Amino acid sequence: MNAITRFEPQQTQTPPVHDVYSLTRGGTLAQILLDGKTYQLRITRAGKLILTK
Repeated sequence: MNAITRFEPQQTQTPPVHDVYSLTRGGTLAQILLDGKTYQLRITRAGKLILTK
């Protein structure tokens, strides 16, 4: 083994893929629940995603 090695974790499963426009029902805002807390996922005018509590 040489001095420079790269750690690459093995992925056994592919994570789920969700279309953001399905989550927002064609709008720009969706609410996401995690452990009883509500977060807002927003699509900006520039096409970026912002997740806030």
